[in-house]
Amino acid sequence: MALKKPDPLADEFIPKGYEPPKSSGYMKFAQGKNKFRILSSLVTGWEYWTTEDKCIRSKEEFTETPDIKVDPKTGKKNISHVWFVVVYDYADETIKILEITQRGIQKYILGLVNDADWGSPKGYDLVVTREGEGFNTKYTVAASPHKAVSQDILDEYEKAEIDLESLFEEKE
Repeated sequence: MALKKPDPLADEFIPKGYEPPKSSGYMKFAQGKNKFRILSSLVTGWEYWTTEDKCIRSKEEFTETPDIKVDPKTGKKNISHVWFVVVYDYADETIKILEITQRGIQKYILGLVNDADWGSPKGYDLVVTREGEGFNTKYTVAASPHKAVSQDILDEYEKAEIDLESLFEEKE
């Protein structure tokens, strides 16, 4: 039986024991329950995608949308009103940015914020349940009872130093 000779280029290029990260700095709603705690204040804006798959964001509603991608099936130009918040993702146990474009989720959270019994979502966990795919995707939202967030999570949030306003800066 011949022994496999190690590839010297791979040994020089890839650090021993390297594994690609399992998650990014953004939280995406996976199938099933997605539990998180909102840690920051809300930053809102608008976004669309270009034909070159570049995301264009603005704090103000767009008056022009050069090179906007058009849905080939509907012929519609998709501009989304977006919410950005920093969250603690319980599944990954990490601080992430959550972009919320789904109107139903926005409406539910806004309802909680405007309810004197609930108030700011920084005081309780939220669970978004995602079911289905594509146009058949459905989201439900539930709030957990009020409880303080752990000091470890708050410390991790402070160390992360995430500036949500920078998401609206022009990138080259």
